[in-house]
Amino acid sequence: MQRRILEGVLACVPAHPAAHGFVRGRNCTTLVRPHTGQRCVLRMDAKDFFASFRRARVLRVFLNLGYPEPVAVAFADLCTASTPRRVLERGLGPSPGDAAAESLRAKLRLRHLPQGAPTSPALANLCAFSLDARLTGLAKKFGANYTRYADDLLFSGGEAFARDAHRCEVYAAAVLLECGLDTAHRKTKVLRAGTSQGAAGLVMNVHPAIPRRDREQLEAILVNCARRGVAGQNRAGHPDFRAHLRGRIAHVASVHAALGERLATLFEQIVW
Repeated sequence: MQRRILEGVLACVPAHPAAHGFVRGRNCTTLVRPHTGQRCVLRMDAKDFFASFRRARVLRVFLNLGYPEPVAVAFADLCTASTPRRVLERGLGPSPGDAAAESLRAKLRLRHLPQGAPTSPALANLCAFSLDARLTGLAKKFGANYTRYADDLLFSGGEAFARDAHRCEVYAAAVLLECGLDTAHRKTKVLRAGTSQGAAGLVMNVHPAIPRRDREQLEAILVNCARRGVAGQNRAGHPDFRAHLRGRIAHVASVHAALGERLATLFEQIVW
């Protein structure tokens, strides 16, 4: 049912142009491209992103799309869930005095967008449409660019923005709060030119690129698998190591086409 709602309803509704996660034709590369070569990049993170979008907010999305209330209610109920107590206890465990864990536990007890459900990414983007619109306007006032990939928020600009980045951070955190989201302040970073400016697994100082260490590590694993065999190379214990490597190669190829072809050739030489 969720897949039918996704394909028949949600896929027809465009996300905000600033949203690059879970949108066809957009990805991590398009997320960071507006921020390449900038004097200063402000990276922020929305805390407990999916759990923060509750049933009432999801219901408003379907009502705003024009569905009668009984239909919108049915859709909202199908696309949200509350986490059972036994799952919370097993997943989060006892956390006396841990304010962050208690806050997440409280959100998960209520009906929310469950992470991993087919409809959750598209609904999260629609729930965050007003957030993206407001932060886009905020960025323009600071002479900056703004993009978002799920809970990762990026602002960037030149010398003037570099001077005002911390002030922009304060305003952006206030907008997040007014839109029902908390800021993970410990993850906030101001990345200036001359340092490694990274987000979503990519560096963007000159152009979008996968960090050299990650590229070299993947190539070394593939070479060792081809020459010495797969045994002993799956040090992280991935249950489907073959699919894991294929996914990493595809990610590299989406950013570095020539390197992706070379890695794919190495992959074909592995005896599984």
